[in-house]
Amino acid sequence: MTTAQLRVYEEIMAGPRDRLVGPLRAAMHRPELADRWQKLGALLRFDTTVSARLSELAILATARRWNSQVEWYVHALEAQRAGVPAGVIEAIQVAEAPEFDSAVDAAVYDFTVELQCTGQVSSTTYSNVLDALGTVGIVELTAIVGYYTMVAMTLNAHEIPMPDGIVEPLGPTDDAAGRETRFNGLTALPKSKLAEPLESPQP
Repeated sequence: MTTAQLRVYEEIMAGPRDRLVGPLRAAMHRPELADRWQKLGALLRFDTTVSARLSELAILATARRWNSQVEWYVHALEAQRAGVPAGVIEAIQVAEAPEFDSAVDAAVYDFTVELQCTGQVSSTTYSNVLDALGTVGIVELTAIVGYYTMVAMTLNAHEIPMPDGIVEPLGPTDDAAGRETRFNGLTALPKSKLAEPLESPQP
């Protein structure tokens, strides 16, 4: 490493990541980029008002949209630790509509999918997330989606490999008519399903 690269590397190792993985391996070729990248990433991953569960849910939807193998692998594990239900993770992995018990979780997922798949967010979805997370939270959520899109693009463009011995977890999926949903490297993601609310006990 050059002196500049070593300085950034040591700062990364001293931070919450404590390892050099993923897109930072590419960014380190330009130390100034890696330095700003790791600081933005640390803020968005570890220091927002958005809960870890919701953040990891948005990252998973982003990883699946871009079929980013390394991003999915890393964040599927983080999502489990953060409390994202296994059924939700499995549904997103195979590009099926995840079913949520929480309206907030469903809104965050739909916000991410709409932004990723259309470039826009409907007024209803926006309002749902704004009501749940507030102004700061919805700004942070948008930044999380954008940042992890950049991460996915970098991992894909430079073909950053999976860890040794780990099989790529993502592949093409078929819709109900048997047509492949992956198009030009992107996966179409469906909107969420919200579980039926529990019936109130009869008096």
